[in-house]
Amino acid sequence: MTGAPAYSVVIPTIGRPCLADCLRALAAAADRPPEEVVVVDDRLEPAGELPLEAAGMLRGRVRTLRSGGRGPAAARNAGWRTVGTPWTVFLDDDVRVLPKWSRLLADDLDAAGPDTGGSQGRLTVPLPEDRRPTDWERGTAGLERAAWATADMAYRTAALAGVGGFDERFRRAFREDADLALRVMEAGWTLRRGLRTTRHPVRPADRWVSVRAQRGNADDVLMTRLHGRDWWTRAEAPRGRLPRHVLVTSAALTASLCAQAGRRRAAAAAGALWLLGTAEFAAARILPGPRTRDEVVTMAVTSVLIPPLAVRHWLDGLVRHRRALPMGGRP
Repeated sequence: MTGAPAYSVVIPTIGRPCLADCLRALAAAADRPPEEVVVVDDRLEPAGELPLEAAGMLRGRVRTLRSGGRGPAAARNAGWRTVGTPWTVFLDDDVRVLPKWSRLLADDLDAAGPDTGGSQGRLTVPLPEDRRPTDWERGTAGLERAAWATADMAYRTAALAGVGGFDERFRRAFREDADLALRVMEAGWTLRRGLRTTRHPVRPADRWVSVRAQRGNADDVLMTRLHGRDWWTRAEAPRGRLPRHVLVTSAALTASLCAQAGRRRAAAAAGALWLLGTAEFAAARILPGPRTRDEVVTMAVTSVLIPPLAVRHWLDGLVRHRRALPMGGRP
């Protein structure tokens, strides 16, 4: 372990309070401390100081950069491009590394062969023990199965430089990690899963969080444009419900058009199909959950809104990314 390669930690943040917990946990696991911790402030207009004192014994190794609110991909690029260590470890500001993290990271990096371009940490999402998890909590728990998530992902700095880092066309914290992993593997590197573990708590969210998440359908279009239709398999990414959302939305649109044209039977049939599809979607989200009144109401309302919004963002992605080329302009 004494011969493990040196590493730097890059943490993009928008100033959320959880950054303090992230830095505090990193300091508590500093048996094998990073050479430096680069906190990239991605707030468009920073208001107030970041809680850097929470880094404790690592405070002297912490430095900050600003990336101007351009998204996590751009923030991570701003960070890794300034480090001078062989490895760059990306952490999200809402994770908490466990006490043995740095020792296990040293083992992971020491075990990396010359063709290993990245090492992924294992994520664990604590869920309530006294009730069933909500839809949002189950969605967050999916990170435990996610491949190459930059919530805890170490890359050789040379591998990052070789592929140009993150693609900054991904403006949200979604798919930018899968895109990078595919490009790193296409460049001839292998990626492996390490032994270290990081906790990813479920952050607070309002009832509309699943509605806002539908913007990711546009990012899926960009992924298909950049990596082909089989990128889901190569990136080990689960397929969503977009095909069903298209059918349900088409049924609603057909019912409306038929009603306006006076075709009552056709409108009734299309309306019944929309109702059946919406009910199936809502049930799939309600039945595994706590089934509280608030959760049921939230799932019922958002299950009506999500299909058309998902289709809208998908169509927007088709238009916006119709001429998108892989990084470097390769056809």
